[in-house]
Amino acid sequence: MTTPSPLSYIEKPDDLIQSQRLFHGRGHGFEGLEHVTIDWISPVVLVTLFAEPDEDWLEHLIKDLSALIQECKSIQVQYRCRKGAPIEVKFGDNLQNLVAEEQGLKYKLTLGKAQNTGLFLDIVNGRQWLKQNSKDKKVLNLFSYTCGFSVAAIEGGAVQVVNVDMSKPALTMGRENHRLNYHPLDRVVFHGVDIFKSWGRLKKHGPYDLLVSDPPSFQKGSVDIQRDYHKIISRIPQLLNPGGIAMLCLNSPDLSDEFLLEQVSTHCPDCKLIQKIENPEVFVETQRGKGLKVYLFKYLE
Repeated sequence: MTTPSPLSYIEKPDDLIQSQRLFHGRGHGFEGLEHVTIDWISPVVLVTLFAEPDEDWLEHLIKDLSALIQECKSIQVQYRCRKGAPIEVKFGDNLQNLVAEEQGLKYKLTLGKAQNTGLFLDIVNGRQWLKQNSKDKKVLNLFSYTCGFSVAAIEGGAVQVVNVDMSKPALTMGRENHRLNYHPLDRVVFHGVDIFKSWGRLKKHGPYDLLVSDPPSFQKGSVDIQRDYHKIISRIPQLLNPGGIAMLCLNSPDLSDEFLLEQVSTHCPDCKLIQKIENPEVFVETQRGKGLKVYLFKYLE
């Protein structure tokens, strides 16, 4: 079977400033392209492949993308199907250090040094919700990575954000993200610790008005979210003020919405579901529950 071209489904972005996904084959909505995603991070097009491509197909794709977005200065391909997820420059300049813009905010991204770039585009609606609802709030950001949620919360007027992640390099980039947006760092706390061994330290900064939990599905030696999510959910009464809101995210394609809802119902029954935050339309999933899940719960004492 000949692999079709994603260009049949892609239009040139109306706004070339905004970082965005252009094509999401991983949602299984495009037969023969389940292994392909394409992102625009000005001035770079990033093609991510989850299976080895036909080289002629890839060559034509690069040519078509460069013609579609003539402002593009680099087209790079990340092979998630290969060990270490290497990136190759297929067109233009070898641009590794980027500044992504999203809804008026800026984030530092790095290509070619790690599997992830530094910003997850599927959760843009979650960041936007937090920016719109964080004014005068104290926020706890668990598994903060490069602090995208923290940037959104401070921009929205949060009085304090406490970021927690085991990766100190990620937190360093998070600090730089705040500086990039001219944020006061005296309102931001960074803890490079194991969340599951640091509840006492986190409680000292609380109680909080908003809690964000966006954990990885699995990290060897630290997190298995199917096994561990209840440990976070059961701590909500110790961390949140009455009436506080928890934004709970679930990234695993193997765990459904029902898994997260049942975990909350069982381990924190005083948390009531108030809203599901939908993913951007481009991240359409034909198989229910496979994509990112984001829910808001209110803690009622």
